[in-house]
Amino acid sequence: MLLPAAPRVRLSPPFRPTVDTPFGPLAFETALGDTALPPQPDELFVLPDGSGGPTGRLIARWTRPAARVELLLTAYDPDLDPGAWGPLTDCRAAVWRIEARAPLTGVRFSASLPQPLPEGADSGWDGGQALAAFTVEDERTRLTVGGNDEEAICGAAEAREAPRRWAALLDEVYERTFSGWGVDATGGPAMTWRLPPLEAGDHCELPVVAAWAPVEDETANTWYAVMPSPTVVLRQVAAAVAAAPAP
Repeated sequence: MLLPAAPRVRLSPPFRPTVDTPFGPLAFETALGDTALPPQPDELFVLPDGSGGPTGRLIARWTRPAARVELLLTAYDPDLDPGAWGPLTDCRAAVWRIEARAPLTGVRFSASLPQPLPEGADSGWDGGQALAAFTVEDERTRLTVGGNDEEAICGAAEAREAPRRWAALLDEVYERTFSGWGVDATGGPAMTWRLPPLEAGDHCELPVVAAWAPVEDETANTWYAVMPSPTVVLRQVAAAVAAAPAP
């Protein structure tokens, strides 16, 4: 469970959690094998820091016999050195957690912007080592959305953010022999993560960060802002919740 000790208030009726960006809502989808979860979660909670709207700290939850899926949306401080990087206009993070209750294959999670993009906006792949990312720009704004690539997914196993046996899949990544799992970013301003198989009792946490800034800033600040760790995001949220007035 994400942030089990954090107080929360249930929102009813639940709505689809998204991240508002200058290029439209960044939306998330999950599929357990051949079964896509509905966009609207079974339960939606707001943590004690916001208005309860889509820009607050939210936790969405879907519960199925095979798995419990949770999605945290929050403001995020990537702690960029102001001497090296220009200021961001805004930065938002998501942490997706799946807890398997039965063996699972073909689990998918995606993050996408609406298509077509607004007139004058272009998108392209912008990944790097241990980073899967795309960037969207128009004449005013640059937005980068990033998360784990295959190498980082294996590294997450060492950080206990994924099953420990996934660390052994790193050889497949380096040799480009992996199949059935990985990151797909071929469908425009979107990415899909396909997980290696999960066993009952396994859990996995994946981060997604969206950062945007004026396009004239040439410090690559949005790119460096989206190299996330779910552990760091959760630590920030826990500290903010602890400091906030009780709901």
